[in-house]
Amino acid sequence: MPQHYTIFTSNTSNTKVFTTSLFKGSHNAEFNFLKEKKVALFSKSEIHKFIREEEIHDIKTITNNTSQHLKTMSSGEQKKALLNYILSKKPDYIILNNPYDNLDAAYQKTLKDLLINIAKETSLILTISRIEDMLPIESSIYKLQESNLKAFSSLETYVTSLSNEHTLKQLKIPNNTNAINHKSKELISFKNVSVSFEEKQVLQNINWQINKGDFWQLIGKNGSGKTTLLSMITGENSKGYGQELYLFGQKKGTGESIWDIKKKIGYFTPSIVDSFKGNHTVKNMIIGGFTDAIGLYTKPTETQIQIAEQWLSIAQLLDSKNKLFNEITVGQQRLVMLLRAMVKQPLVLILDEPTAGLDDKSASLFVNLVNHIASKKQTAVIFVSHRKEKNLEPRGILELQITPKGSTGDILK
Repeated sequence: MPQHYTIFTSNTSNTKVFTTSLFKGSHNAEFNFLKEKKVALFSKSEIHKFIREEEIHDIKTITNNTSQHLKTMSSGEQKKALLNYILSKKPDYIILNNPYDNLDAAYQKTLKDLLINIAKETSLILTISRIEDMLPIESSIYKLQESNLKAFSSLETYVTSLSNEHTLKQLKIPNNTNAINHKSKELISFKNVSVSFEEKQVLQNINWQINKGDFWQLIGKNGSGKTTLLSMITGENSKGYGQELYLFGQKKGTGESIWDIKKKIGYFTPSIVDSFKGNHTVKNMIIGGFTDAIGLYTKPTETQIQIAEQWLSIAQLLDSKNKLFNEITVGQQRLVMLLRAMVKQPLVLILDEPTAGLDDKSASLFVNLVNHIASKKQTAVIFVSHRKEKNLEPRGILELQITPKGSTGDILK
């Protein structure tokens, strides 16, 4: 009978090293038996490996049954192709590293149902960061603490070991004076905006208004046009020219500067974290947000230092202010980048898949901080996520629905 293992990871887990050691059969103790087994790895890194094979050597390994290149496929199609290839090799064990990352709800359900069926014949080793990603199959439970495994007798004992949910309601968020002094209630307005690329219609007659202090969640399946919509708000997409798109009171294409638009917007996506490789302290990373600079090239004012430390206190990171950014955990780095986006007091804060890859504890803290920022009703927040984050409190939801004539926008509440 297949034997299954669920390994919960946190932001301090050496997940990449651990899964690589499992795959190569070099991990000792609990998984030493894998040395004698045929093991396959299902992960984002494997997909990137096959993409490189196609690009550099023109070798189509997992897409040899189609003319389409792996890089041009959606996340769901890429993972389906990899899984089919793995199953064709008939492995004894499949290591699955955060298999649901970057998948919309429909793809997540499809993949989960498929894995449940596979588990009847093949042993699975599932490494995940969120409890909701666990498969409903009998499984041994572990937690990867840095490079060490800790066994749990059941899922219930693992859950009770987690810290209580964070609450930030007693903390004071700084006033956003830019928002308070902004005269107009309306910030962004789409009026029957449509977008196409060559012959493909992406968006169809989008009507959406974002007002000062709104809290929106933007949802939709992979390929529904969420990224296209966001790029029109940030001014990076020229498709808004000649249409009824208004950014901070000015119609698109009537002389606005992209830099003036960016000054009014705070933007966060997990990939931003990878762009910061220098030896900057946590405090200096946040202070750099006043000018969107990487590092400090001018001496900060006392007011800037005080505001930065106030935000650090709100996120419970004040004790880490002098640590190097690249030495803190991934969850802490995400919070720092959120604070960095907030210090310049943007009129609009865009959070694009901000909790992807975070463990339950860090995601809870991040969501609570976003809720707290939104509760002031000064900075307008747009939260983009495939996950239905527990306790997220948006006051409006825009769902992009894919149709043959491009995605339409439905306001759900």
